Amino acid sequence: MKKAYLDNASTTALRPEVVHEIAHTLAEYGNASSTHSFGRGAKVLLETARKDIARYLNAEAREIIFTSGGTEANNFLLRSAVKALGIKRIISSKTEHHAVLNTVQELSGEFGIIAEYVNLLPGGLPDLKHLEVLLQEDVSTLVSLMHVNNETGVVLDLTATGNLCHQYKAYFHSDTVQSVGKTELDLKNIPVDFITASAHKFHGPKGIGFAFIRKNLPLQPILFGGEQEKGLRPGTEPIHQVTGMAKALELSYKHLNEERAYITELKEYLYAQLDTHFPGYKINGQGTGELFYNIANIQFPLPDEKTGMILFSLDMQGVAVSRGSACQSGSIRPSHVLKEILPEDEVKKPSLRISLSHFNTKEDIDLLIAALHKV
Repeated sequence: MKKAYLDNASTTALRPEVVHEIAHTLAEYGNASSTHSFGRGAKVLLETARKDIARYLNAEAREIIFTSGGTEANNFLLRSAVKALGIKRIISSKTEHHAVLNTVQELSGEFGIIAEYVNLLPGGLPDLKHLEVLLQEDVSTLVSLMHVNNETGVVLDLTATGNLCHQYKAYFHSDTVQSVGKTELDLKNIPVDFITASAHKFHGPKGIGFAFIRKNLPLQPILFGGEQEKGLRPGTEPIHQVTGMAKALELSYKHLNEERAYITELKEYLYAQLDTHFPGYKINGQGTGELFYNIANIQFPLPDEKTGMILFSLDMQGVAVSRGSACQSGSIRPSHVLKEILPEDEVKKPSLRISLSHFNTKEDIDLLIAALHKV
């Protein structure tokens, strides 16, 4: 049976060059904290990867801290900001990834910080006018708003948001897990204090990511142990994953223009096929602002009773898509993102997130369309 993997916002396939890099590095068995030659060799690999990652994002190597992925990075940055920067309030949105939403709620209960949520414009874009109203209150604030929504592809203007935050002396954190490696990020010129990334979203290995911390911001660890990662994230570094992530980011930016153009064309082909086969479909998230080029969240003109079995039916036919974040795939509740941006009657309708990569082809789209006809 032919298969089509169309769930790249969940995770991506490793590039062959990344597999080779990981395998090559696995042969280096030194601990980067050891002072002998084996340890020094591992340390060179670690710090070279850090410098490379920083260069691709126009940051400084000292601003990159390795973590196990986006969830840990978000937890670390938000929790440490509360403890180290005297944050009394976090402003976020109700369409954030649960790595932010649940962390904010936990911090609110544990430290008594104020949790506030910015209004959303049609489609789910945070309303910067409402954000400015909230920022006018005189309280130490961290704003946490994601760059690209992982379910709808709604894109936040990082520059406008960061400038607004800094105008009112608030810190700005952005979950950039869906955008690092897929669009240009010039961190020397984007007014953001903290970002997060996860390698498996840009064709790197799972279980590795990083936090960007603007230099001279005195964060503190939330885990305690050794002095790895400047003492901010103790634990022996997985060198093979770090070098794999650096290689994946290098290749993502090396091929960004051609792959972005290819994926954009593929997405247009998807819409053309939907126009022909499922007229009356709706693009969730469409409204104010742009949608990211590799994510399409589609509401299908199918009976509501199809909702419960649509993913199972597609999977049985070899087509992999999702209804939302993979982190919530075991939940029977509707997508929290769609719940915020759709009328109540539409939340129950069959919606699918279709997310593309350069590994996809038009044949994959054709397989999806054919499978949908059999649902």
